[in-house]
Amino acid sequence: MRSVRLLAVTAALSAVTAGTVFAQTKWDLPTAYPASNFHTENAQQFATDVDKATGGKLKIQVHANASLFKAPEIKRAVQGNQAQSGEILLVNFENENPLFGVDGLPFLATSYADSMKLYKASKPALEKLLAAQGIKLLYTVPWPPQGIYTKKTLNSAADMKGLKWRAYSPATSRIAELVGAQPMTVQAAEVSQALATGVIDSYMSSGATGFDSKTYEHIKNWYDTQAWLPKNAVIVNQSAFNALDKAGQDAVLKAAADAETRGWALSQEKNQWYLDQLKAKGMNILPPSPQLAGDLKKVGDTLLGDWLKKAGADGQAVVDAYKKL
Repeated sequence: MRSVRLLAVTAALSAVTAGTVFAQTKWDLPTAYPASNFHTENAQQFATDVDKATGGKLKIQVHANASLFKAPEIKRAVQGNQAQSGEILLVNFENENPLFGVDGLPFLATSYADSMKLYKASKPALEKLLAAQGIKLLYTVPWPPQGIYTKKTLNSAADMKGLKWRAYSPATSRIAELVGAQPMTVQAAEVSQALATGVIDSYMSSGATGFDSKTYEHIKNWYDTQAWLPKNAVIVNQSAFNALDKAGQDAVLKAAADAETRGWALSQEKNQWYLDQLKAKGMNILPPSPQLAGDLKKVGDTLLGDWLKKAGADGQAVVDAYKKL
């Protein structure tokens, strides 16, 4: 009888302990961006929503500004469950698989609407790719679209010949090569100095970079080419997700869906805010002429062809699905 009572007490204590452990479930979510960045604010709201929906049973701690892991380390940290969740810039991992870089292809998706179509077309392949690495995709949010900063008036790609063009990636170097510009390797933190000293007189980036680097002090034209809209993805370790009960999983997925909808809207709002700030500083925000847009589309087609050779059948399937939407 004593043994029976002892087993009963042990079982009860185990149940209480298990409940306590679940009540204290905590995930770390590292991100590489400042707390004031709209991506980080969105991730924090996601964490708050999960906390509320689970009645505090699942706490997600957002670690901003690369304070827990640096940007290149976050994906591997989630994969190894060192951090249960995390935020990554997908194009940074194109060297692992070309599919990670599909939303960095110039002039393939040139608006928020097209970027969403590309996301829908690529999402199944992206989820499959991440699943093979033990990772579950929760949601994505795009950065504002890329445009061209230049002192010159651009009516066509021919006008870009000879520009001292800031290059910060293989794609931007390749663009310079195709239009006859001179690529100069300049990191984001060096843009202002490079403009002031004449090292560069043009570059391609979002309104955010132009505002942060005070490009308006040196350049007065920004062509809104919406060349590409790279996406951040918030991911979770699959085992950590599986360890939640059904209610917890549902809460995470619901909060993630809300974060995705909210994040896309925030990106558009923030993009317009940056452009308004540039206008207020005297910069001309210009649409590309039909000729320039057509010329840049040809440049994009060349880069797309290069990418498809690397991405193979999987990449072709994504592009075909995108063009059907």
